Amino acid sequence: MEVILQTIDKINRDTDLLKNITLVVDVRDSCWYAPISLQQTIELIRDSIVPYQSKSSLEKNKQCSNETITENSRHDNMPQLIGIIGPASSSIALQVQNLLQLFSIPQIGYSTTSKDLSDKIRFSSFLRVVPSDFFQAQVMVDIVKINNWTYIHTVHTDENYGQSGIQAFRELADKNNICIAKEDSVSE
Repeated sequence: MEVILQTIDKINRDTDLLKNITLVVDVRDSCWYAPISLQQTIELIRDSIVPYQSKSSLEKNKQCSNETITENSRHDNMPQLIGIIGPASSSIALQVQNLLQLFSIPQIGYSTTSKDLSDKIRFSSFLRVVPSDFFQAQVMVDIVKINNWTYIHTVHTDENYGQSGIQAFRELADKNNICIAKEDSVSE
């Protein structure tokens, strides 16, 4: 987080980089819990949407408040939401992405490895920093092949990360004639 804040400060101080634009960071905690992540995302989206005000409603506001109101003046200084970084968990990021893509808001996954998020048809505004589970599974298949193993036992965690990873491994193992004799999952 500190690196992000320092980077944003450096960008904002450089007058040649983004002329007349100031980047702002709004940090939220998902608590690794989907309902909180979705609530925080809804609040970010809600706060960034500028409601339309007709001229008649503006005139009515002027009469009621005795002050000059320009169109959407309440939102002139409100930062525009240009993207979201996170959440960390693939399973939660999937849910947040479903919401964000309705508004074409980009999401960057800094630790999300689910292969599902690579599907650009379903998740058009998702970008990742780390590779998907597919590449990790490919490395594991390569290790099995180098050792000439054809009959193996797998163990994975019983949550989205483990399930996504083992699914990618299963598909690659099948294509490479590797038999999974037994598969175990463990709870976190």
